[in-house]
Amino acid sequence: MADLTIYIDGACKGNPGPAGIGVVIQKNGETIKEISKSIGEGTNNIAEYSALIQALEEALEKKADSVQIYTDSELVYKQITGEYKVKHPNVSALHLKARLLMTRFKDIKITHVLREKNKQADKLATAALK
Repeated sequence: MADLTIYIDGACKGNPGPAGIGVVIQKNGETIKEISKSIGEGTNNIAEYSALIQALEEALEKKADSVQIYTDSELVYKQITGEYKVKHPNVSALHLKARLLMTRFKDIKITHVLREKNKQADKLATAALK
């Protein structure tokens, strides 16, 4: 029913180290929810995938049919689109979970953006580290 635009980001202090996620959910150009959450210890890639999974779960909860996700993680984008293989076992499980969640939407797109276009999600992910 709902069409959502979601910006995601993951951050960590050290790699691995304390990690956090940031998610900005918009409907019709207006922000309807922001998430800034610590996910414990992890790598930057684990944080990025955790942000994607959180975004997908939120979109399902909001009964979205169509979802546009923006990420500044080239790795996540290229692994999700199949351009890069997933090699690390910890990332592999998160990749699989994200791909399975993505199948539950009628229309889903993921787009890689420059960091400047993802400032609010970045700010939320960084705030979760404090």
